[in-house]
Amino acid sequence: MSPELSDTQPGGQTAAQRGQARLRVAVIDRDPGFTQVLANRLGALGCEHRPLTTPATIETLVAMRLNALVLDLAVIGPDSWDYIERVCARLPGLAVIVCTGPSSVAQRVRGLRLGADAWMTKPCHPEELICVIEAAVRRHRRHELPQIDLGATVGEIVIRPDLYQAYVGEQSLELTAREFEILQLLAQSDRVLRREEIYERVWGYAMAHGDRSVDVFVRKLRQKLRAMSPSWSYIHTHFGVGYRFAPELEVGEVEGALAAEGGGAGNRPVTRAREEPAALSR
Repeated sequence: MSPELSDTQPGGQTAAQRGQARLRVAVIDRDPGFTQVLANRLGALGCEHRPLTTPATIETLVAMRLNALVLDLAVIGPDSWDYIERVCARLPGLAVIVCTGPSSVAQRVRGLRLGADAWMTKPCHPEELICVIEAAVRRHRRHELPQIDLGATVGEIVIRPDLYQAYVGEQSLELTAREFEILQLLAQSDRVLRREEIYERVWGYAMAHGDRSVDVFVRKLRQKLRAMSPSWSYIHTHFGVGYRFAPELEVGEVEGALAAEGGGAGNRPVTRAREEPAALSR
């Protein structure tokens, strides 16, 4: 076997190279021998490792800000299927790998259909498991929201991640850190973001039932956007779901622009009626 493919350099990469991403991995398992060897390998690769001997709550997993979760169904017990489904549904960005004892085809299929990224059968080599973890995390990262370029312009505002602020011309919107994080998160997405998802991504843990923090901060953000850029609507409410970011000129502004152009229909800007106060209070 060539040195490039030896056990000390899997795939031709050094531990330092593979550990640059600083993966955060939690392992729910009670096999001390297996977990110790896995912890040693993860540590050598520069990963943050959290050993757990009991199932962690969704809130705990969110607070850990994990990239991947490895779990043994024997530890989860009779609620294992429900646990996998809840974790995968609430934390879509988390790579979930089931690493457990011998199982049937039906069990493996069920786990994967519930949202698990991979299923490994014990006994297995820790290095193989780590490669599966890395592959699953890579797949998730490909679907993460793209980074906004420095000085990205949307409507009339310029979002500056390097300054943690947004501007209209030379004037700052004077956003708080949390307001900016919400604006950047929404602007990076091309879909409706659920309130719970916004909360988990910005606050870092699960949203409690009845918590209106997201609505309060979105309302303040809208007020600042409206004050600095009154001709545009940026954040749109999807009642009962969440919010969508889409810069759109107000109807009156578009009509004025078309009148100035002689009513030409080519390349008309996207329009939208001004939102009712009830929408802004959500």
